[in-house]
Amino acid sequence: MYIDHIKTFLEVTSTGSFQLAAEKLFVTQSTVSARIKALEEQLNRPLFIRKRNGVELTSGGQRLHPHALTVVQTWARARQEVALPETLSSIVNLGIQINHWDHLAAPWLTWMENHLPDSATQVTAEYSDSLMRQVREGVLDIAVVYQPQRCIGITIEDLLTESLVLVSTDPRKLGVGQVPGYIFVDWGEVFRSQHSLAFPDAPTHRLTVGLGAVGLQHILKRGGSGYFIQSMVTDLLDEGVLHRVEGAPVFERPLYLVYADSSLDEELVSTAILGLKEVTYE
Repeated sequence: MYIDHIKTFLEVTSTGSFQLAAEKLFVTQSTVSARIKALEEQLNRPLFIRKRNGVELTSGGQRLHPHALTVVQTWARARQEVALPETLSSIVNLGIQINHWDHLAAPWLTWMENHLPDSATQVTAEYSDSLMRQVREGVLDIAVVYQPQRCIGITIEDLLTESLVLVSTDPRKLGVGQVPGYIFVDWGEVFRSQHSLAFPDAPTHRLTVGLGAVGLQHILKRGGSGYFIQSMVTDLLDEGVLHRVEGAPVFERPLYLVYADSSLDEELVSTAILGLKEVTYE
């Protein structure tokens, strides 16, 4: 039995679709079908019921699911711990939604060094889909995401709600139509929808970036405006380097904490989650 077969089983379970699982795993649908068929032959029973709008687990598939999670988590953990130097006893893996390195990952790493000096820490910055898949596969112990995907064996908690504010290098009021120097920072699907509703007549954006830090550096160097997480620009606002755009709507952006219901080292993961919450609420 190959680990890729188990990972494929978990992806099909999560997406409810062979086609979507293939897209997430970057393989063909026939490869997904072949892997599931091989698992079903080894276990001598069907794992999925094929329906018109997708698939769902059979009773056998439901029984396999928790064991499949354990298999991939154990394998991921084994690969990591085998590579650890003798001076370290364990490793914690955190996934952070892109754009949150400075105000979450950096203070969390310092907290971990102070509270778990014998543990290694690893942080990955990615988008929500990738982070969720890595949590399911046991590659990540914890992830902070914008768009969690509800699935069996994964806990989702509210972490915080951020405010996205429109700021400018020059004092101004909210304008209509194309605003010179405006840079569209793509904070995800929810933000795109909120932005479209608030500015239905806005033309196609001349500049679009996916990283808040890149957008902020651009307007600081070249002048202009854009939406940024309030905590990113608080000091710059206080110093008068940036200005809130008068009359601009504020968008709320929820951030979620996700982790597996059961872990191979629950005490270690619980401590790491505690540290993440402490640095978030400081």
